Amino acid sequence: MSGLIGVIIVNYKTADLTIGCLRSLSIERRACSFDVIIVDNDSQDGSFEKISSAVLLEGWDSWVTIMASGHNGGFAYGNNVAIRKFLLNKQVPEYFYLLNPDTVVHEGAVANLVSFMKEKPAVGVAGSRIEDESGKPLHSAFKFHTCLSELNRGFSLGVLTKLLKRWVSDQVISDTAVRTDWVSGASMMIRREVFEQVGLLDEAYFMYYEEMDFCLQVNRAGLECWYVPASRVVHFVGQSSGIKNEKMKKRIPKYWFDSRRRYFLKNFGVVHALIADMVFITGYSTWKLRNIMQKKQDNHPPRLLYDTIMNSVLLRGFKLLSIKNK
Repeated sequence: MSGLIGVIIVNYKTADLTIGCLRSLSIERRACSFDVIIVDNDSQDGSFEKISSAVLLEGWDSWVTIMASGHNGGFAYGNNVAIRKFLLNKQVPEYFYLLNPDTVVHEGAVANLVSFMKEKPAVGVAGSRIEDESGKPLHSAFKFHTCLSELNRGFSLGVLTKLLKRWVSDQVISDTAVRTDWVSGASMMIRREVFEQVGLLDEAYFMYYEEMDFCLQVNRAGLECWYVPASRVVHFVGQSSGIKNEKMKKRIPKYWFDSRRRYFLKNFGVVHALIADMVFITGYSTWKLRNIMQKKQDNHPPRLLYDTIMNSVLLRGFKLLSIKNK
């Protein structure tokens, strides 16, 4: 396939998964030429050495490079380290493929994304169909979060979801390529010109919301984002972040709330961010009351209401988080 492709994998204490991901890419590379940069985000667990040894042992060193970021600055930070490295190359890639370490690509996953984008010059970002280990498709194409989506998330009422369908995330996973607001950063192809127009990923997000924020900037620049199910990628959910969806037994970490607050303040302003907090807190409080009265099981993370209040813009302030250790 013509056109240079730069694949980026950010590793943090997931050496075995990263090696498995590379093994799947080695098969994909037979039909689609690309180079890979792995950024070790200061794992300090021997990941750098283990991955380096595997690359040499498997003979991947002609197309795989591993770098040490020197600092665990999060998802955006780690990806930007590799993006900047690729941009300094004599031959700069036409496409940049962000891929989670806890993934395995199916045959054609990379090639199909690039082919789709070649056919549609207006597309700045394209994402894959994300599947679990059994092959079941997971939601990986979404609408931008707004105060309306927070209203829906808080109240969790079927009637309300239907009324807000136009503005909240779709429940149906499409079998055909569709334009969407944003796609999962676990498998995201980005055209080089996007970085020239909107810049790199926002490093003030440690983890979560960064790909949504990035796709929002792409949208505002007049470029399109598409979901391309012909590109299939298995995602071992929660392995790289440590947060799994099943049963939600752990509290949501502070950095998730920091990212959420930054997203609303940065992109929609103070008033919108305040409303987003208020409608979620109000809605979720009524949901909790209904749940108690109906004696239903609560599958939300522990202390969600308390943590949302304590991390609201009203209590945490209206200033954006600064970029640390860039």
